[in-house]
Amino acid sequence: MYCLQCLLPVLLIPKPTNPALMETHVMFIVLYLVGFFLERKPCTICSLVFLTAVSLICYSGVGNCIFWGNCEGHLCENG
Repeated sequence: MYCLQCLLPVLLIPKPTNPALMETHVMFIVLYLVGFFLERKPCTICSLVFLTAVSLICYSGVGNCIFWGNCEGHLCENG
């Protein structure tokens, strides 16, 4: 479970309130996770625990996911 030390803080990074910065935030999170999994090669149990936590957070409510914003429909398209 030592692998989770660097994975769990990713869930605590706050999302930007400005919709223009959301793409940059998502790209940072994705690149960090890809780099982490390639460099550190966490164990299977830690990977499953992290992916389960991310999926539960993403599907527990609207706007909770770290991979997309709080916007609905046309509100974010206009900036």
